[in-house]
This record gives sequence, structure tokens and C-alpha cells, in this order.
Amino acid sequence: MERKYKKTLYASYIGYITQAIINNLAPLLFVTFQREYAISLEQIGFLVTFNFLLQIAIDLAAARYVERIGYKKAVVAAHIFAAAGLVGLSVFPELFGNGYVGILAAIALYAVGGGLIEVLISPIVEALPTEEKSSAMSLLHSFYCWGHVGVVLLSTLFFSAVGIENWRILPILWAAVPLFNVFLFAGAPVKVYGEEEEVVPMRKLFTMKMFWLFFVLMICSGASEQGMSQWSSYFAEKGLNVSKTLGDLMGPCAFAVFMGASRVFYGIFGERINLKKFIALSSVLCVAAYLLAVFAPMPLLSLLGCSLCGLSVGIMWPGVFSLSSAYCPQGGTAMFALLALAGDIGCSAGPSLVGSVSEAFGGNLKSGLLMAAIFPLILLACVGVLSCVGKKDVSEKSDCAVKSIGEV
Repeated sequence: MERKYKKTLYASYIGYITQAIINNLAPLLFVTFQREYAISLEQIGFLVTFNFLLQIAIDLAAARYVERIGYKKAVVAAHIFAAAGLVGLSVFPELFGNGYVGILAAIALYAVGGGLIEVLISPIVEALPTEEKSSAMSLLHSFYCWGHVGVVLLSTLFFSAVGIENWRILPILWAAVPLFNVFLFAGAPVKVYGEEEEVVPMRKLFTMKMFWLFFVLMICSGASEQGMSQWSSYFAEKGLNVSKTLGDLMGPCAFAVFMGASRVFYGIFGERINLKKFIALSSVLCVAAYLLAVFAPMPLLSLLGCSLCGLSVGIMWPGVFSLSSAYCPQGGTAMFALLALAGDIGCSAGPSLVGSVSEAFGGNLKSGLLMAAIFPLILLACVGVLSCVGKKDVSEKSDCAVKSIGEV
């Protein structure tokens, strides 16, 4: 890679760390929110749903307008919104006089940033002059995991040293990460994905069966990941009755470590691995991990199920991005934005389903997690369909690979 693009790559890594912060800091505080603001389990679940619903709206808007705005302006704005939302998480609950409304307002701000980051970072890295695109994508997404690990470890250290009652200081400290990246991205060169190809119009993407298959794959990837990730801290503390420190370390932290390890593994050895088979095996492991978390007779075994879930979902999101890029090389920014939208639909649907089913069963979170196992099962079925239609080389087989002459 040319030296000037190394800065872009590093800024992209920090972009995914920022994404990890805004998606995973609030879940560490769910029990605290419930205690301080007297909100229900269903309202807690809606915080996750609200975050990803707004990201979905941003994904959809970005698919149409981001190229007009410009990649660099949009990615810088994304980090400004992320920093503002994190600061708001500390300030807004008291400022608004209604803690729950204040939390929702803060989430609204950083969800804008999160949606833009999800749409922009992957195509920015895909456009960089690198050889192994799928390996580079997997390594990029591993930084989301390491950011998740950092959020849990450093936040746990903060709570131990300062006390959970001083939690409002923490989001302000984390806001320094996206604020730093504002300046890093501002000085980095940015290439546009698909600028050297004849891009398929968005409305043509909607007519392609292959695109819709990837759309469903992304929904299930996001739901499989976040269905466990967003609830693992609460599950450990309330469902398994372990301490918050042990629960966070053995739940969301171990989940993120295993997820990151899976992505780094593929990033190093990806050129030797059949990506579709890897995703299929990961789907089977994901179902097994959910079942272990739900039915294990001991809390530590349930926490092991949470960890193994992280290992299983690691390849799903970046793997589907890489496959879609290979099958539909002319999808352009619109394809990445729409697939990010699909992923965020899954990220909303998974935790929301867990929360709603759990509430219906009297607050029994295991019931919700059991229901969430349907997502990796659907993903497995979709990979099977993809394997059936993709026996030939993708450049020969994919209808997306055929150049389209029409409006962009």
C-alpha cells in the first residue's frame, strides 16, 4: 500500500473502534439505568432498537446522498456526531429532567455517527490499493472487536477505581476517541469505492436476486451478533447472578476477544480458506453457542456459550461484505450502504427480539436468547443457497458482474 494511504487505513481502524464504543458502552450501564431511572426491561431493549433504527435511517439516506456530500466530509461529520452523542449520554439525562428521554437524545446523536461510519469505512478500505481484499476487510472489522474489548476492560477498571455511581464521567472520556479521529481523517486521502467501474444503479440492485440473498445474510449476521452481545452483560449480572466485574469480563469482554480472534485469523489465513464454508461452520457453532448459554447447568458454562458466540459471529459481517463485493463488484457505495442497512436491521431485530420474548416470559432472558438462535439457522440456509448458485467462478456466475448501462 502506498505510504500516503496508511493514514487512511489507521483512521479507518479507529473509526471501527468508535463504532464499538457507541454500540457497546451503554449496554454496560443497562442495570445502572434501570436502577437510577426506574425503566423497564422492555424500555432497556428499546434503547438498542432505537440506536440501530436510526442507524438504518442514516444507512438509507447515505445510499443516496453520500457521494454528493463527499466521503471525507461525511466521515468527519460522523465522528463529530459520535463524540457529541457520547458527551450527551453524560449530560442529557439530567439536562432534560427525564433520564430516559435524555438517554434517547444522546443515542440519537451518536447513532447518526454510527450509521455513517458503517456505510463509509468499509468502502473506503475496499478502495485502498491492497491485494487481499477479504483479508483486509476482516482485519478492519477486527478493530471493532478490539474496541469492544477496550470499552469493557477500561470501563470495568474505571468502575472499580472510581465507582459505578460516577459513571457519567466515563462517556466524556470515551468521546476523546472520535474527536481525535476527526483530525486524523481530515488530513487523510480518501479514494471512492467503485469510481473505476461502471456502477450499477440502486434500482437495478433491487431487481437482482443475488443482492436480496446478501441482504438477508446481513440481517442474520447483525442479529446473530448483537442478539448476544447487547444482552451478555445484563444476562451475566441478572440472569446468572454473578458480579458485574466477573460478568462483564466473562460476558461481553470474552465475546469481543473471541470475535476479534476469529477476524484476525481470517485476516491472516483468509487466502487459504473457503469463505462460504467458513461462514457455514460458524453458523453451526453460533447455534451451539446460543444453546449452551441457555441450557448450561452452571453459570460459567453459560458464559462460555457467550464467548463461543463471539468466536462464531466474527466472520459473518465482514465475510458477507467480502462475498458481496466479489459477486457484485459494480455495486458501488449504494450496495455497501444498503447492506449496512440490512446489518443494522439485524442489529436492531436481534436484541429487540431477545428483550420482547424475555419480557413475555416474565423477564426470563434465556427464553429470548433461545429464540435468537433462529438467526444463525437462517444464515446457514442462505449460505447453502449461495453455494448452490456459486459453483462457478463469481466473475462468470454473478448477474451483478454484468455491466449495466443506465442511470447512476
